[in-house]
Amino acid sequence: MPHPTHMAADESAVLVVDVQEKLMAKIPGAAELVRNIAFVLDAAPLAGVQILATEQYPKGLGPTVPELAQRLPERPDKLTFSCCGVPGLTDRLRRDGRSRVLLVGIEAHVCVLNTALDLLAQDFWVYVAVDAVGSRYAVDRDTAVRRLEGAGAILTTVETAVFEWTGAATHPSFKKLSALVRDRAQTPSP
Repeated sequence: MPHPTHMAADESAVLVVDVQEKLMAKIPGAAELVRNIAFVLDAAPLAGVQILATEQYPKGLGPTVPELAQRLPERPDKLTFSCCGVPGLTDRLRRDGRSRVLLVGIEAHVCVLNTALDLLAQDFWVYVAVDAVGSRYAVDRDTAVRRLEGAGAILTTVETAVFEWTGAATHPSFKKLSALVRDRAQTPSP
């Protein structure tokens, strides 16, 4: 019997929070953050994990960065800091049986935090990929991660999530997923 915090692929979704051009330019380690998010977005469909995304006030913050936009055809815009303010988002998760949500994106202390708290309040299991969330200032990011963990979010990494969704080397997409892992390992960190 799996541990209660185990992320089964058929119960999981990735939610990409506001990875937009104007703000990403101010995020330390932005290139590595985008690389990690791209990795999880490439892996998720192979594992059968749903992908959702949002954009915060795109008129002011610009569109999603091109490297991710091509992987995210649907990116509803929002004015609320929580992605739960997007009409139908949580209803869609429930309808599709996605009770476990992996959060990636920016900013950790604003939109990621508010989304996580709202999802937790609605009885979703919330996972935060610590190598795929960022803020303009390290103190904000680090404090948000600690607060999220204290509130009940489960901290993880993108690679841990992918292997957790896969479960075993016998997974039908394991070879493709392994290739993504190898490619990511060979891509130099910025």
